[in-house]
Amino acid sequence: MQVVIDSISAIDTAAKTLTGQAAAYSYHTAVLALGSVTTYFGIEGLDTYSFGIKSQEEIRKLQEHLWKEMSDGSDDEKHYVIIGGGPTGVELAGGLGEYILRLREHFGIKKKKISISLVEAAPRLLPRNTEATSKRARQRLKELGVHVQVNCKVEKQTATELVINGKPLATQTVIWTSGVANAPFYKANEAQFTLNERGKVNVDKHMKAAPHVYVIGDNANTPFAGLAQTALHDAVFVAKHLNGSTKRYTVKSQPSVVPIGEKWAVFEYGKIQFGGRLGGMMRSLADLVGYHDMLPIGWAMKTWRMQGKKQLKLPEKLES
Repeated sequence: MQVVIDSISAIDTAAKTLTGQAAAYSYHTAVLALGSVTTYFGIEGLDTYSFGIKSQEEIRKLQEHLWKEMSDGSDDEKHYVIIGGGPTGVELAGGLGEYILRLREHFGIKKKKISISLVEAAPRLLPRNTEATSKRARQRLKELGVHVQVNCKVEKQTATELVINGKPLATQTVIWTSGVANAPFYKANEAQFTLNERGKVNVDKHMKAAPHVYVIGDNANTPFAGLAQTALHDAVFVAKHLNGSTKRYTVKSQPSVVPIGEKWAVFEYGKIQFGGRLGGMMRSLADLVGYHDMLPIGWAMKTWRMQGKKQLKLPEKLES
């Protein structure tokens, strides 16, 4: 096996070639799994002033921001705002308060009150889940002191405030968890694919978008695209096809487990729905299954135990 690190800009499905920055590559079979990119829907200032958590680099920038604003022992922040009431935003809202308290304790800051808002444009949180699960999530966040705002349109952000439904809200920490778009590679090569209205790639019963080209995960126009479990399911399916399987792709509904605070989560799988400590246990077990999907069971167990011990652990220092 040869591993090549390059940035691919174009594909010719007829000639079976890929064009990269370093070279052009011929292929017999291509599997495209390019993931999603962040989009700000054209909202002024978000790309400049908001923080993201979709990559290690984005998370580190947020950590550095929180660290630096408290390092002098004053903590001048008045309000933390999370935009996006999907699973990522809800999970972050449930854990951010505890993390900030730990930071304040680390720096000897006595102030304990924290103001955290979760802003969602839809009428309720977790819009892809059932209303019952949405209500459980909102009640849990209320118990944790998070102010939930739904039906709210974010219009603009500056260095010192966020404008929501025409009203300014003073804040220096806005975290953007909403808004993803398909990898721009497909739009740039749309003559090679058939795209739906959201820019997802239409695939056939074998996950092929063109002869000898599979498109999987976030990129494919399938009902549960965007979920990590779906991406794993797609990868296993294609791997079997490459080994000679002729089975058709079947849509597989995935369980939804969203942690909200320590050892607490909402769980939903078909008609089974609940929240609380049991949901937290299900999330922990789901993490173990996820590790085992990528690692031998011994390594998976070790990683799982270590991950549990590292939750909310503060770094001794943040390098610039």
